[in-house]
Amino acid sequence: MKSPVVKRSIVVAGHKTSVSLEAAFWNGMKEISGLRNMTLSELVDEIDRNRPHGNLSSAIRLFVLDHFKNRATAIQPQQNAPALQPSLDGA
Repeated sequence: MKSPVVKRSIVVAGHKTSVSLEAAFWNGMKEISGLRNMTLSELVDEIDRNRPHGNLSSAIRLFVLDHFKNRATAIQPQQNAPALQPSLDGA
């Protein structure tokens, strides 16, 4: 059985390192970096600079989770908004 974890080499802060993430997180990173017009390395570098603690793989997972959670929250209120009802008096 193939492992769901994918290990890739990436440059972070000018140093080559390897990062192990599940394919879904790599796909999420690619989507986010594309939306930001950044390379994957640039995005990982930003995550690395802003992480308070913990290892890089965990910081990336939390970043991707937070991104998609915020996106879902932004969409949700629009879906739950009451539909405008037409006025019965023609006004």
